[in-house]
Amino acid sequence: MSGAGYGDAARAAALVALAEDLAGYGDVSGAALPGAGSARVVAREGGVLSGSAAFVAAAALVDPALRVGFVIADGTAFSAGATLASVHGPIAGMLAVERTGLNFLGRLSGIATLTARYVAETSGTKARIAATRKTTPGLRALEKQAVVHGGGTPHRFGLFDGVMIKDNHIAAAGGVAAAVALVRAHAPHLQGLEVEVDTLEQLDEALAAGAAVVLLDNMGVTEVREAVRRVAGRTLVEVSGGVRLEHVRGFAAAGADIISVGALTTRADWIDVGLDMET
Repeated sequence: MSGAGYGDAARAAALVALAEDLAGYGDVSGAALPGAGSARVVAREGGVLSGSAAFVAAAALVDPALRVGFVIADGTAFSAGATLASVHGPIAGMLAVERTGLNFLGRLSGIATLTARYVAETSGTKARIAATRKTTPGLRALEKQAVVHGGGTPHRFGLFDGVMIKDNHIAAAGGVAAAVALVRAHAPHLQGLEVEVDTLEQLDEALAAGAAVVLLDNMGVTEVREAVRRVAGRTLVEVSGGVRLEHVRGFAAAGADIISVGALTTRADWIDVGLDMET
């Protein structure tokens, strides 16, 4: 996603999040505090940063007088105790944006951190770690970008920007070849076509139908290795379905080009970050 598009998504997400926290009367406790001050965003544990754009957007929406300066960029690893950003301006504004801003940082840095662990398991191989569409509704752009910050690739953003034939398409069409023919007749001619297969027999059908990418769904390492042998470089090979950290090295070594992992977004722990006022 372009910088402008990501910024727009961050601002839109911040608007929704702030409405949850400040609807009605706003911050009835923090609003009583006068004056200006300074604070630091501090990591309570190590991780990889993501979410700075959403934090900055939320601060600007709460009070344009707030000044936020991140000392490291998204995608950078940090240690426990590290200062991630400084915040200066009206104290009431700082307190109003505190939880919303930290929520973005904790969630998105958690995704980036877990992604980096998966990516590390592919070291020395050609395999890439990719996200899936298993994202929090309304936060897809930010969560996909967090995967990128962790060293992964976002995969297709939605149904509109990639042609993928999955198991239900195949069932509805009556088979791999029929599904490929129907979708190919409907899809733009410049878009490649990916076919999800559950068996090696379906893989052979997908190859015969001219798939540009094959997705091996819920296959073990031995099956993936055999699938790569059959493909013989004719298409990209993607592995998906229940992939956990301990599986990645085996799939990468078996020759997978792409390993897509729903766990990057569905199982990422939050990174603990806090806002510490300076007195």
